[in-house]
Amino acid sequence: MALNIVLNELSVETPAPNISIARQWMSNLMQTVRSINAETKSRAILITQYDFHLTLLASDYTLRRWLNDIEVDKEERRFIRSLSTKTPFSEDVPDSDEVQLLESNRGSCEFRYQDKPAIGLGVAYLLDIISVSLLLEICWDCSYLDLDVISIDEDDKKIKIVHASRKEHLQDHIDWIKNRTLSNIDGRVLWDQKDDLFPNLHFCSSIETQLQSLSTGNFMLEHVKDRLRKLQQYAESWAEGSFNSNKLHCSASPESEATLKQYSKERTFLCPDEKKRMFSWHVRLPSGWRIHFYPEQPRKILIGYIGEHLPTAKFN
Repeated sequence: MALNIVLNELSVETPAPNISIARQWMSNLMQTVRSINAETKSRAILITQYDFHLTLLASDYTLRRWLNDIEVDKEERRFIRSLSTKTPFSEDVPDSDEVQLLESNRGSCEFRYQDKPAIGLGVAYLLDIISVSLLLEICWDCSYLDLDVISIDEDDKKIKIVHASRKEHLQDHIDWIKNRTLSNIDGRVLWDQKDDLFPNLHFCSSIETQLQSLSTGNFMLEHVKDRLRKLQQYAESWAEGSFNSNKLHCSASPESEATLKQYSKERTFLCPDEKKRMFSWHVRLPSGWRIHFYPEQPRKILIGYIGEHLPTAKFN
């Protein structure tokens, strides 16, 4: 899966004082992009204002020269050669019209960083993607950047955008990355990546077909993702004691005794440990859908069923 990231053009305005420092900048960038790939299970595409390979890293030392520099680690050069790039920012991206207006200074707002026009950082905000920088100044050594938004028809405001100039910055973006990754996948990929996306949720085998039926555009897909994300957040923070539904950020309840007496079989599922359990707890979704779960122990919740409302004593 491809994932757009944007190069902050302000971070390449000033060449390095020497080639040695330029090499270190590129090493940091390579490690950052590689870490983004690893965290998102994606393949990053770097979108830039100008041709990335013409970037001047130091006096008489362009990126093209860096790619042929035998003193640079061969694997680093190979990785950057294989890195897909797109120029300009608006090339083949969602909402490209708005990005094009920003590029041509005809948009309804302007983005500035420390009083400098910051088109790339503005693009990162508009597309809700991560921005990356070469670490040439201390101001880029951070995981978030503050931007001023100067608007024609609205009040000016300050915003924060997700940013990285070294791999360590990505640790501050784990939740953002998970949410961003979730927004781009369908039920089939959701099942394939469930262990990475929801490490504290354990899925019964019957869930595979239920998830894989949720294709892109399915009304229920985003609701299922949202509830699974909230169950994961609770399970991750559940350190001790009994399950507490009041701390779950969505409506959850057990079935009534009357329903369990009459329809417990319909709520009994084979779990990953080959044991059968009855799943009384469930969260509600629109259109009468339910996710049945079993809070087994701290930091572990079993998922037994995702689908339409199962029969109850009141409705069957």
